[in-house]
Amino acid sequence: MKAIETTGSLEKSGLLRLDKPIAIHKKQRVKIIILYGDEDEIDEKEWIASLSGNPAFAFLKNKKEDIYSLSDGKPFKA
Repeated sequence: MKAIETTGSLEKSGLLRLDKPIAIHKKQRVKIIILYGDEDEIDEKEWIASLSGNPAFAFLKNKKEDIYSLSDGKPFKA
């Protein structure tokens, strides 16, 4: 079994509407797993904003913490 990750919206009628078509060119049945957030869940932008202003991570702005450069290590090839 293969998997495709995509996004979409649930309509009031309960139907799922995908944001873009899936490029599978044969008619077949599929299984669908729907992941959705809680109403209390914060979105990614809020999460990043709260982390960037958190004083617990202020030490990362210190130049002494920049111990690696782009020339360190070897490139990863898949």
